[in-house]
Amino acid sequence: MRTTSPFAPGRRSAAVLAAAILTVGAAGCGSSDSPSKAQAGPSASTSANPDAGVLGIRDPWVKAADKGMTAAFGTLVNDGDADVTVTSATTSLSPMELHEMAMKDGKMVMRAKQGGIVIKAKSSHALEPGGDHLMLMNLTKPVQAGDEVTFTLTFADGKTQQFRAVAKPFTGAQESYAPGHGEPMTGMSATPEMSMSPKS
Repeated sequence: MRTTSPFAPGRRSAAVLAAAILTVGAAGCGSSDSPSKAQAGPSASTSANPDAGVLGIRDPWVKAADKGMTAAFGTLVNDGDADVTVTSATTSLSPMELHEMAMKDGKMVMRAKQGGIVIKAKSSHALEPGGDHLMLMNLTKPVQAGDEVTFTLTFADGKTQQFRAVAKPFTGAQESYAPGHGEPMTGMSATPEMSMSPKS
């Protein structure tokens, strides 16, 4: 048998109201901490570029070279709801072109990438040896291991974004970055087992 008190409903309402105030207060405190944690995480883990931009740039690096041609690599990350197209890249060290590796007459060739590099919405696009890359055409000075090189990407909508890449020695994929676009690359093969990572 249940007993009731004339004061029970009032006490119950006061308790519910107090609990609601505490819950809202705690949620308010929690949300003020959340944005700083959320902002700190992605900028540190997805990009070596501290500046916000159109794309995230993961693990950017450039192949060390004394002269002539070399290339920059990394992963372009598009967290937006629309596709993004990179139409050009520049650096103070060299004229640049967007390049791709493609099969021509049964051989792998390097050539300018027509139409730019498209990074689909909510996806990423790898720039890697043996694939798409940012080509430095004629170095004005050596790029030595450990050097930091600044690049500027230009997008189809006219926006630009800078990122920095560290130079690393690399011999995988055996590219011969030499003049003669559309010519077969010496020792180049399209096998999946080819190494795609620079020396640390």
